[in-house]
Amino acid sequence: MYQLFTDTDTDITPQIASHYGYKLISMPYSLSTGEEVFPYVDFEEFDYHSFYDLLRKGELPKTYALSPAKYIEHFEPVLKEGKDILYVHFSKAMSATFDSMRLAWEQLATKYPERKLHLIDTKGITLGSYNIVIEIGELAKKGATVEEIQAWAETEVDKFAVYFYADDLKFFGRSGRVSNFKAAMGGLMGIRPILTMNSKGVMESVSKAKGRQGAINALLEYVRTLQEDIKAHCVYIGHSDALDQAKEVERLLKKEYGEDLQTEIVVVNPTAGSHCGPNTIGVSFHAKHR
Repeated sequence: MYQLFTDTDTDITPQIASHYGYKLISMPYSLSTGEEVFPYVDFEEFDYHSFYDLLRKGELPKTYALSPAKYIEHFEPVLKEGKDILYVHFSKAMSATFDSMRLAWEQLATKYPERKLHLIDTKGITLGSYNIVIEIGELAKKGATVEEIQAWAETEVDKFAVYFYADDLKFFGRSGRVSNFKAAMGGLMGIRPILTMNSKGVMESVSKAKGRQGAINALLEYVRTLQEDIKAHCVYIGHSDALDQAKEVERLLKKEYGEDLQTEIVVVNPTAGSHCGPNTIGVSFHAKHR
């Protein structure tokens, strides 16, 4: 027997986690007060409009790696039940939190030597992980074994692409995701870099677009060029308090691929949103490659 785990950086909510049988690990952030906030532990529902409005007014949250003790707190009750763990997580390359997880498991493995920790790295974060977590949840509901899910992940993780842009690059600049110079120049000139999560699980800039509509058109072109079996999978549109833009992307996708195209609009979680800031739009879909 195994227990599914995922984390809030994949945009999974407690309701979705419960539906698929995931236990949800909360990834913290803090505001200027300095107090750590754990999504869906310190609040039940994410009031995304209020959160992203704070960022618009100048708030710059900080994010944190979990301690080994926190991972032990999550994992040990499951191990005591005699279950193995299958943790589908956001990109290992994006955070030091997985060093803490490794230290925690070294301790737990001595107490529960018969138990196993299985890891699936989505090589993404937020929207770039969400679709993989959902697909694995569907496999688990159908009774797939850990080995079957891992075999699926070996080929399929790299076939879920995500492309996105941010209206204001200062958040990526302050968090070190892009240089401050590029962030400032992009803001002055209305340039929006188109970003992706590559097969190494690292964010990279792949092109540039002028203005918001140009950026939306660029996202649609990546879908057009890379999509594979697009109607066999859901297409996810993510946003950080930019619902109108997300709906416009959804409308254009359905116009091109048909009203029967499966789509879902997803809100970017606050921990990841602390780095991208408000008015970020992304699209994630099944692709030939990332």
